[in-house]
Amino acid sequence: MKNERIVKRQWGERRKGKTDWARVDAMTDEEIVEAVRNDPDAVPLDVDWSEAVLVIPPKKQAISIRVDEDVLHFFKGEGAGYQRRMNAVLRSYMEQKRKPKKRA
Repeated sequence: MKNERIVKRQWGERRKGKTDWARVDAMTDEEIVEAVRNDPDAVPLDVDWSEAVLVIPPKKQAISIRVDEDVLHFFKGEGAGYQRRMNAVLRSYMEQKRKPKKRA
């Protein structure tokens, strides 16, 4: 049932995080620098955003479409965002069909 996944909280109530803030507060600056240096996920970010381009996604249009049940269950079974994935598959098909055919 869908209600099994609903968690009700009071206004202002927050979940307790897993971070040991007392341990972090006790670390020296040198220990923090060393911990970051040894963390494989802490990759230095040296990104030049000066030539960044804002890409606005194309407008979507709501439609009603009939698809086979097994197709719908497959996409829904992959989790949230199934309509976005179905759109991506259709877009890929469309782009392949738009490409000019190469002559042998």
